[in-house]
Amino acid sequence: MMNYAERMCVLNRTRERFVATNVAVADSYFRRLIGLLGKTKKWARAGQGLWIVPSHGVHTIGMLFPIDLIFLDREMNVVHLEEHVMPFRISRVSLRSHSVLELPAHTVFRTGTCIGDQLEFLKTENGASVTVAAAAQAASNN
Repeated sequence: MMNYAERMCVLNRTRERFVATNVAVADSYFRRLIGLLGKTKKWARAGQGLWIVPSHGVHTIGMLFPIDLIFLDREMNVVHLEEHVMPFRISRVSLRSHSVLELPAHTVFRTGTCIGDQLEFLKTENGASVTVAAAAQAASNN
């Protein structure tokens, strides 16, 4: 289990683009249950994300802003996408997915992410957000 304070960045290996540079991990029952509840629109800026592990689907009940969803299998391949999911909605349940990445609205479009793309999750140093240059350096070291 990962520390909730630990942050990750997400690289789309297929497109060679960063999807997010400040991703929190929700990998316990309580953290998955809370998700983005209580977050304001200030959270929904480029680079933010919440990775829900494990998950086959999510809801936006009680949220204050729309989000994009990337559904991933165990190998981090994109198996389903939902864009601009409005508050008080329930996503499709994807039995092929193992986790869901919640992102600010328009992230999927902005990054060109498609079904079949492979993502990579990289730890950031000291739990802080990384710059694109630092994340690119970390990706090239793997």
